[in-house]
Formats: sequence, C-alpha cells, structure tokens
Amino acid sequence: MKQQEIIKLSDEDLKNRLSDFLKQYDNLKLTHTMAPIENPMRIRSMRKVIARLSTELSKRNNNA
Repeated sequence: MKQQEIIKLSDEDLKNRLSDFLKQYDNLKLTHTMAPIENPMRIRSMRKVIARLSTELSKRNNNA
C-alpha cells in the first residue's frame, strides 16, 4: 500500500486497515516461526505498511 493511497483513506478506514494488517502480521510471524514461509520479505513489507498507517493516523490525531 502506497503513501498516496493511505492519505486518501478516511480515519475509520485507517483504523480498520491498521487492525487488519496487525492481525495479518501476527499470523505471518507465527506461521514463519512454525515453518519458514516462502517469502520472508513479506514480514518486512507488512511491518512497513503498518508503520505508514500508524504514522498517518497519529499525524491526523495531532492535527485535530
């Protein structure tokens, strides 16, 4: 998910997407712990998307 797509989202969509990505991230890490996943770089990219979402959400909360 790119930054420009994130900026266009509403506050409610940001919160929903953030919670969805956090759940997916937890499942991905658990799966990788049990047995190595095919593409471990997905963990890094998911972490970066979570950081982008939370940064945009905190930016909006600080401006409000």
